[in-house]
Amino acid sequence: MSTPLTIPCPHCGALNRVPAERVSEKPACGRCKQALFDGHPAELTAANFDAITGRGDIPVLVDFWAPWCGPCVGFAPVFVQATSRFEPRLRLAKLDTEAQPQLAQRFNIRSIPTLIMFHQGREVARQSGALNAAQLEQFIQASLAQV
Repeated sequence: MSTPLTIPCPHCGALNRVPAERVSEKPACGRCKQALFDGHPAELTAANFDAITGRGDIPVLVDFWAPWCGPCVGFAPVFVQATSRFEPRLRLAKLDTEAQPQLAQRFNIRSIPTLIMFHQGREVARQSGALNAAQLEQFIQASLAQV
C-alpha cells in the first residue's frame, strides 16, 4: 500500500488523505462530499488560494486571467480541456486578477494570461501569454518534471 496523498478540496478547503493508488477513482471530500476532481478548473480566491496551492501533495497550475482580456478568454477552452487530461496528476485552477488584485500583486503578475505551476506552495514554473493545446501540454510536462 502506498503513502496517502494530501489533497485539498477545491470546494470547502478541507484536507483529504487519499491513497495514491485510489486517486484516479474519483474520490470525494470527506467533509462536503463533493468530488475532489470534477473535470473543471478550481476557482481561486484570497480565501482558498493558499489552502489549494500550498497544502496539498499534487502540483497546481494556476491561470491568472481577467474577463476583459481577449487572449485570456480565447485561452480558456484550451485550459479547461487540459483539466480533463491531467487530473488527478495535476490540479488546474483559475484566478481572476480583476476580482483578486491582491493575489495578482503578490505574484507580480504584469501580463495576462500568466500560468504559474505551484507545488506545496512554491512556484516551480511560469509562462506568460496564451498557448495552444500543444504548447500548454509541453509547458505542463516540463513543469511536472521539475516537481
